[in-house]
Amino acid sequence: MTSKKIPERMCVVCRSHKEKRELLRVVLNKEEGMCVDVTGKKNGRGAYICKDMACIDKAEKSGALSRAFKREVDKSFYEQIRKEVAKDE
Repeated sequence: MTSKKIPERMCVVCRSHKEKRELLRVVLNKEEGMCVDVTGKKNGRGAYICKDMACIDKAEKSGALSRAFKREVDKSFYEQIRKEVAKDE
């Protein structure tokens, strides 16, 4: 029997490929604007980032999420991402 394929995604900051469930999905959609997608199923443009504080800090400094969404990301949104990652740890 063949094993089930595990979906992989790439972090927009460090460009490393990891399993989808190991990454945090950030979504931009018309209804909610920019939000953290814990389910991984929300509609909209998605970008993945490692669940690592160093990677989140680097994303804030480099503007990786701003490039991925082609719009400015507010500093308070990075705090929201940090809180979500802190819940998982």
